[in-house]
Amino acid sequence: MKLEHLGIAVKSLEQSVPVFEKIFGVKASPVQVVEEQKVKVQKIKLENCDIEILEGTDPESPISKHIEKRGEGIQHCSFEVHDIVKSLSELKEGGVKLINETPRVGADDMLIAFLHPKSTAGILMELAQPGKK
Repeated sequence: MKLEHLGIAVKSLEQSVPVFEKIFGVKASPVQVVEEQKVKVQKIKLENCDIEILEGTDPESPISKHIEKRGEGIQHCSFEVHDIVKSLSELKEGGVKLINETPRVGADDMLIAFLHPKSTAGILMELAQPGKK
């Protein structure tokens, strides 16, 4: 397992992405819209992990709610797994509370599922498997 990306919640991609591009000296990916999550995403691709910059498209999106409650900043840590279904099953059997028991499609067509922060020391963790299955 490896760190896949850090998800950073922002109010505006238009305002925030240029700052991250300057910090890391790279251009962000084009904007992706993930309708199911009610979010717009741009990624900063780095050698060891990506920075996923997220803007809610609806007041009810998880990102909009996060910003309302906690402000802008790191929203989640994502870890790449090879078999997300197996990983979720093993975690559930081990007593880890899951937000998603079934993977969904996220940005870059990754299969994703979130672990509940009550089981992970208050950190929202995402499991991500590259490519759709």
